[in-house]
Amino acid sequence: MKVLQPPGWAAPRGYANGVAAAGTMVFVAGQIGWNTKCVFDSDDLVPQVRQALLNVRAVLAEAGALPEHIVRMTWYVTDRRDYLARGREIGAVYREVIGSYSVAMSALEVSALMEDRARVEIEVTAVVPAGTD
Repeated sequence: MKVLQPPGWAAPRGYANGVAAAGTMVFVAGQIGWNTKCVFDSDDLVPQVRQALLNVRAVLAEAGALPEHIVRMTWYVTDRRDYLARGREIGAVYREVIGSYSVAMSALEVSALMEDRARVEIEVTAVVPAGTD
């Protein structure tokens, strides 16, 4: 994986402007903060982020992918202000579950998600390098 950083651009904080990778592509559908029984253990954003990332990691594992194979993430949040205000907590959870990898990332505020109690949904694209089994 190669992080794409145009010359002269300020370094982004917490994400990469772009990533180039070759290998087997893995697409993870939007994961929300419910557990393996499709039950929410919390209505709070940060625990839901943790669970959504754990769900992403579990789906990746089914393809033989690891968190470091993630090249792109899209986050959908229902409360932009809460997301921004809790950036340090979210960052800590991200590093705990995913690591400190540079990925191309987008975040959008949406008016609602399909599950009423969901506060965040995270989609992921990963690329498993050739020869990784």
